[in-house]
Amino acid sequence: MSTEKVVVFKLNGEDFAVDIQQVERILGYVSPTQVPEAPVFIKGIIKYQDSILPLIDLNIKFKRESNDNVNSKIIVVRNNSKSIGLLVDDVQEVIDIYENESESTPEIISGYSNKYIKGIIKKQDRIIMMIDTDKLLSKEELNTITSF
Repeated sequence: MSTEKVVVFKLNGEDFAVDIQQVERILGYVSPTQVPEAPVFIKGIIKYQDSILPLIDLNIKFKRESNDNVNSKIIVVRNNSKSIGLLVDDVQEVIDIYENESESTPEIISGYSNKYIKGIIKKQDRIIMMIDTDKLLSKEELNTITSF
């Protein structure tokens, strides 16, 4: 039975995950420098490995209330070969997912607004939404934020 490792994180009390192969690093919260006229979900930019890393507030991107706190973390992921930072409420754990624990996204949540939800993970009594980082941003959004 094949397995996949994912990083589980919290957004407003709900569990989400990204494939560990898309994750470069997990950072503690760093206060970003705000960018004038950036899209509302761009929290700002931070210095990362001698370059500039755009920081996306996933709560705002997912149309949820944003709540920076001392547990906030930045998950640095690859998005179409570019590094971006995902601001999340907290990183929970790295877990193994077996084939029988995941399924494709149900039609009810796979519409246009949830195109970045890659699937649903059922782990014991938890439901975890799996995010496809390559679909988080449109080409236009990616071009905008990587031009900072």
